[in-house]
Amino acid sequence: MRPGLAAAYEAHGLDMNRASVARMYDYMLGGKDNYAVDREAVAQVMVADPDVLSLVRENRAFVVRATRLMAEAGIDQFLDVGSGMPTAENVHQVAQGVNPDARTVYIDNDPIVLVHGQAILADNPLTTVVTADLRDPAAIIDNPHVGSFIDWSRPVGILSVATLHFVPDEDDPWATMAALREVSVPGSYLAISHATSDTVGETVGKVAEAYQRTAGKGTPRTREQVLRFFEGYELLDPGLTLVSQWRPPLPIPQPERYWFYAGVGRR
Repeated sequence: MRPGLAAAYEAHGLDMNRASVARMYDYMLGGKDNYAVDREAVAQVMVADPDVLSLVRENRAFVVRATRLMAEAGIDQFLDVGSGMPTAENVHQVAQGVNPDARTVYIDNDPIVLVHGQAILADNPLTTVVTADLRDPAAIIDNPHVGSFIDWSRPVGILSVATLHFVPDEDDPWATMAALREVSVPGSYLAISHATSDTVGETVGKVAEAYQRTAGKGTPRTREQVLRFFEGYELLDPGLTLVSQWRPPLPIPQPERYWFYAGVGRR
């Protein structure tokens, strides 16, 4: 754990003894910004699905490929909604590898992400972390700090990766994505990955139970439900696929084990 974070947790009134989805994800990706309680929670998830670490890494590989595609298409401003903590191969690192002037705003409603993000990104003036809830898109779109990084009159790359399944149907995540689409000009991109029970439903159910006991409730969705997030966007080839099938450098055996859908659309 990075020096000074314990004091930052105390200042923000954060509980270091409860597992955090963001820190669990960091641990799954091989990061060091996590505690024993997070590692124990991941162990419970791995009992439900022994392949979950491979799934998380496939999801991160999708983030890298999608971000690079957008940056190479000329996108130089990125909004990562529900980002979790910056870990390895972040959006800003991939984007700035293509264009050193690319700007990135990470959005998350977890104050833990803000605390860690400020420590990790302190030396990168083109990247910032903003605490906001994707269930309140106006709090993102109208946020002055977001506006100092994102020019909504120009195309933007929006990512919502492994996040929307933590928003229940009653909070209408489709309305949030519609609001972000409406404020985005033509030429903008949207990248999404999302849990599904279409393939290994029993396994996904066990994982959802494990998360609910430790850190948060998940809502896996069908392919048709995930496609609704892309209304107003033209899906790029190969369309909405399982995450391991979205433009992999090499074919991956048993893609159904990786129970996330993934896709990139262009407005």
